Amino acid sequence: MTAVSGPVSEALAELPLVDHHCHGAVTADLTGGEFASLITEGEAWPGVSPFDSPVGVAVRRHCAPLLDLPRHAPPADYVARRAELGWQEVNRRFLTAAGAEVFCVDTGYAPHPVTSPAELGRAAGAAACEVVRLERIAEAVAARGVEADGYAAAFRGAAEEAVRRPGVVAVKSVAAYRTGFAFDPAPPTGAEVTEAAAGWLTRGGRLADPVLVRHLLWTAVELGLPLQLHTGFGDADVTLHRADPALLTDWLRLTSGTVPVLLLHCWPYHRQAAYLSAVFAHVHLDVGLALHYSGPARCRAVLEEALEITPFRKLLYSSDAYGVAEFHHLGALSFRRGLAALLQARVDADELSLADALRIAAWAGRDNARRLYGPPVSEPARDPSGRPTRKV
Repeated sequence: MTAVSGPVSEALAELPLVDHHCHGAVTADLTGGEFASLITEGEAWPGVSPFDSPVGVAVRRHCAPLLDLPRHAPPADYVARRAELGWQEVNRRFLTAAGAEVFCVDTGYAPHPVTSPAELGRAAGAAACEVVRLERIAEAVAARGVEADGYAAAFRGAAEEAVRRPGVVAVKSVAAYRTGFAFDPAPPTGAEVTEAAAGWLTRGGRLADPVLVRHLLWTAVELGLPLQLHTGFGDADVTLHRADPALLTDWLRLTSGTVPVLLLHCWPYHRQAAYLSAVFAHVHLDVGLALHYSGPARCRAVLEEALEITPFRKLLYSSDAYGVAEFHHLGALSFRRGLAALLQARVDADELSLADALRIAAWAGRDNARRLYGPPVSEPARDPSGRPTRKV
């Protein structure tokens, strides 16, 4: 997609974004194979390079210049230049290029050594907040040892302790991966939780019991913080049709009037998510992850479909970047260009006033997230003079 010009594009280019859901960037230099594995959500493809995919092409086109390479640089040159610069400089370049004033960092997924929220913020010259993944809390409680009849109280106590940490602004569940969303929407009874906990604690492994996942989600509501839910597109661990957010409809009815529910990523169910955001006051969504995997060439189409009926105060920006800092940058670039193109087209067709388009751009890129999560709660990185390196 060719970048559009005009006041909407200019406003979005200058807008400090709030990336309301992302992960850390790796803290090690990567081989070609390691880098390739991090730019796909799938398994290794024998004889096929992940560079030969929409996201791989987008990396070579839009990220290579930030490494002082020509556009469309060959993969071997790209990986070699990355190694030459070193991971610290690579992270700094891409994270600052993202132009975010705040990163909300999910710390519950780290199969590789990655930056903490504070380290990510320092590299970007931005503020950073934490999103607590509740399944990880539950599994830590089980690993420490607990009796089945004490599990519910132990999990609640550990979750409350976690969300009291400085900088925590939200909680997250990956129920979509563990059980899918076709669960009994009612809160389980204490006896049901105890029985399910007895089985899980005997079996071991990760939390995937439907009763305990329901208990986790209802505990999240009681904690009172915004609740992020992975939906739709993810790695091969998700059974996609069970991650359709429309399956949450009955649960959303029961939780109406409680905490904000943020439906993350959503593709290919972004139209279902849009419906839910239109009919439930507490439901919001983003199309993160799909942004950089579709890239600037197609992100406008994804955003247009998401915005067919989504109320404009309900769409948020996220990158869901993990591992390679290219994705923090590419998600932001795709979002800015895609949203600018569709809003400008509506202005040109006299379907939107310019003033409305500028408001919608600011809402989606920053203000909707600030309304839900509050202002930044960690200080931005500062230069040696003590001045913030990015205005927050």
